[in-house]
Amino acid sequence: MSAPLLDVRNLSVTLPFPSGPARVVRDLSFSLQAGERLGIVGESGSGKSMTALALIGLLPAIARTHGEIRFEGRDLVALPEPERAGLRGARIAMVFQEPMTSLNPVHRIGDQVAEPLLIHGRADRATARAEALRLLDRVGIPRARERLDAYPHELSGGQRQRVMIAMALACRPALLVADEPTSALDVTVQAGLIALLKELSVELGMALVIISHDLAVIGAIAERSLVMYGGAAMEEGASRAMFRAAIHPYTRGLVGASPGRHAVRGARLAAIPGTVPSPDRLPPGCPFHGRCARGTDLCRDMPPPFVGGPASRAACHHPERAP
Repeated sequence: MSAPLLDVRNLSVTLPFPSGPARVVRDLSFSLQAGERLGIVGESGSGKSMTALALIGLLPAIARTHGEIRFEGRDLVALPEPERAGLRGARIAMVFQEPMTSLNPVHRIGDQVAEPLLIHGRADRATARAEALRLLDRVGIPRARERLDAYPHELSGGQRQRVMIAMALACRPALLVADEPTSALDVTVQAGLIALLKELSVELGMALVIISHDLAVIGAIAERSLVMYGGAAMEEGASRAMFRAAIHPYTRGLVGASPGRHAVRGARLAAIPGTVPSPDRLPPGCPFHGRCARGTDLCRDMPPPFVGGPASRAACHHPERAP
């Protein structure tokens, strides 16, 4: 097998809290081949978005990063910011969670889609505008020529998200990071965006990291999935097979709390007790200790080893048997 396009090794991100520094991403490792689609799933506060920001190099200035993010053979953590800025938008691009705040409200849509081409010297203004029109049409914006001179507030939420995708694709990146790209959209629009991202990944040979709290979204688009909690990896495997045969109690909890096609009408979904604790209050061992019915003193005090299951590997002292 060829070297991975993206190889994350023991990534940790530390932020200051009133009680002192705490890790919001904890010793995270995963890899991604060119053209592969990886889903990262977990509750709010599990470290998904911080992982995305670490990949793209947009963490807040107060963050401290340790470990390696090797992209096309280069460690992005050690790369000087001018060189990393040259990759951002050109080789690695991102679709942010909220397009209304990510798009500039006073700039026209066409100018914003063309901007990456101009910044990275890929085209002159006339060529960049023509490419912006092509991209808007490609991502399914109706009456794309008219939308070139529209402002973000004149588009629907789903259309704004498609504009964000067009901007990200302008320089044909090798890796696209999409952070909750379908949040706050109705299910019909969600389905269209999922199909578009999957189609573009295949068409362009582009690797995709898609982040979501929605297992249905992840299962529909990602070949592999990584389940995070408390900034750490809980379980990783082939998406649909892992969700059917999860061995980590947290993954089982997420699956049980998600409505499925075969759910009994009127039946209550299972809930994971408690809430995600603040990163500065996590135990030294498994971060899920305290909400886990199988948790012991060993789980609280010792980081769990990775153990293999029929469809995944999980960081757990007491994994469940696959159904």
